Amino acid sequence: MDITTTPKNKVVSQEEWLEARRRLLLLEKEETHLRDRVRAERQALPWVKVDKHYVFDTPQGKKRLADLFEGRSQLLVYHFMLGPDWDAGCVGCSFLSDHVDGALPHLNNHDVTWVAVSRAPLDKIEAYRKRMGWKFPWVSSNGSDFNFDYHVSFAPEDLSGETIRYNFTDIPRAQGHDELPGLSAFYKDADGQVFHTYSSYARGPEELIGTLMILDRAPLGRNEDQTMHFVKRHDEYAPKPAESGGSSCCH
Repeated sequence: MDITTTPKNKVVSQEEWLEARRRLLLLEKEETHLRDRVRAERQALPWVKVDKHYVFDTPQGKKRLADLFEGRSQLLVYHFMLGPDWDAGCVGCSFLSDHVDGALPHLNNHDVTWVAVSRAPLDKIEAYRKRMGWKFPWVSSNGSDFNFDYHVSFAPEDLSGETIRYNFTDIPRAQGHDELPGLSAFYKDADGQVFHTYSSYARGPEELIGTLMILDRAPLGRNEDQTMHFVKRHDEYAPKPAESGGSSCCH
């Protein structure tokens, strides 16, 4: 990618750098403690009983929401932007999803099932999953109200007004699309009853994207002029030209 910024950082002595780093450490600790408080508030949220009957198309056939837990008590649903008429998944959703497969054994061992849900028909989902090389569960909510009820898909009548309801507020329709991203959490009790416990939208699930967290520690950070403007699907990055003038062990 092209470098979009020129570093303007001061160059100082080791002693001055250490003083500045200690000031930043105080702020980082404050951030950590705030994250702890946010996490506690998130865990303390009240729950809502899910009474509506949702059915999904899966590679194993029709499944209810309760079936998606796969024998576990907790379910995380990633609302992946792939509409019925789309040829490929959202770039940002694809970026996040590149980070999921490695976490699956840890999530599953911790009684958590991850599943992506999109409105695209199952054959489109499977074709795109194959292209990307992903293994995580991914099902279709096509024909269901699920995406609409969790405010990540919008019907033509929703898009006909001045605003749409997204991220728990009304936003200008120009900022929205017929599909938007999000993450929702559910719990299933011993009687099989499902509860909606949490949802997050827009930049809310950003911390799930490990690449961004790593870039935040790099010298130039995210180096972006718009949010994630540098991201492509992982099979769309141009190959880096080979450096000239170097030696090679292959002849």
